[in-house]
Amino acid sequence: MRQPKKLLFGLKRHLLFPPALSLLIFDTYIFELALFFINLAFLGVIRMAMLRKRNLVVIAVIILTVAIILSSFVYLNSQKPATEAGESIDIAYSPFESSTLFWVAEQQGYFNQNDLDVTIHKYNSGAGALIGVINGEADIAVGTAEFPLVIQALNNESIKTIGTISKSNFAYIVARADRSISDVSDLKGKVIGTTFGTIAHYYLGRFLVLNGLKIEDVTLVDLKTPTDWVNSVVNGSIDAVATAQPYANSAKEGLGANAVVWSINSNQPQFTQAITTNRWITEHPKLCSGFLRALYQAEEFVASHTTEAKEIVKQQMNFTDSYIETVWAQNQFSLSLDPALIQAMESEARWLISNNLTNQTIIPDLTNYVYLNGLASVKPESVTIIT
Repeated sequence: MRQPKKLLFGLKRHLLFPPALSLLIFDTYIFELALFFINLAFLGVIRMAMLRKRNLVVIAVIILTVAIILSSFVYLNSQKPATEAGESIDIAYSPFESSTLFWVAEQQGYFNQNDLDVTIHKYNSGAGALIGVINGEADIAVGTAEFPLVIQALNNESIKTIGTISKSNFAYIVARADRSISDVSDLKGKVIGTTFGTIAHYYLGRFLVLNGLKIEDVTLVDLKTPTDWVNSVVNGSIDAVATAQPYANSAKEGLGANAVVWSINSNQPQFTQAITTNRWITEHPKLCSGFLRALYQAEEFVASHTTEAKEIVKQQMNFTDSYIETVWAQNQFSLSLDPALIQAMESEARWLISNNLTNQTIIPDLTNYVYLNGLASVKPESVTIIT
């Protein structure tokens, strides 16, 4: 039995790292601690073998094996390269309830849960938020409709949507009855305000065509701020305004019985997007997935805790109880990337070209402006666009 004894002492001498040597080799306190426990367990095996206590040897071997596995796991995890966790994301947003998933994710701490440090920047419109991203003022635009994305695609900007966050039907024309307006045809020759380059601009033009008019049949005024969207029609400086909720409702309330209102979505919902640059996607794919994962958690919260979600949006947007109930039914808060989005974008591109609102004459392949991998990694069943 002396041969095994010599073998064990040989292993002890040649296989076990002295603490100082292991520190030089691995340069990590975690591995130093792991080696300590392995050494301890190994010496236990040697000692039991020397005492010829087989049962204790078996137990000691088990302890040694577990110690090696656990210490290896700890060490390997400690040696993983630094990830993007904790990196900040700057979000450009516009104040519309179609951004509900974003507000819920922020309120419920889902961004923090996904190691995201979010800073928000407010813009008056989704188009403005997208321009902010293009200009480097933020990383992601949230609450921007697909129409500004189409405009920038026709401008050859290097951007992509990473996901639709809601589908909404809440664009309206609010007109003054005292300007002899009671029917859509009465809008001919009238002064209508909207914000150029926004989805309301497109819906107005499409609504007029569907009702036998052209965009040239009205005089358009470019309104820049939410205050203008409401006050310009209420104080009578324009005859009508084309805008989205909640500002359409504010204009209606301001006019009272003098208001004439039409919904102008015309069976084409607004696809509210989260949009970023191609460069940001390339440099931060994990952050992109983490951001979408937080929104997906928010989607599940909205579905299972609707009352609480309404309260979050009501407080964020300063809505009344009656108003939040009205607009909630006009929105579908869900992450997706589906063919209907591409169809809407192609229709909008066609409208821009036909109305000479772009220098382009050919509709580009708009699937090139959609990033699928991020959402596919989080909610794969919602990605049905084929490129």
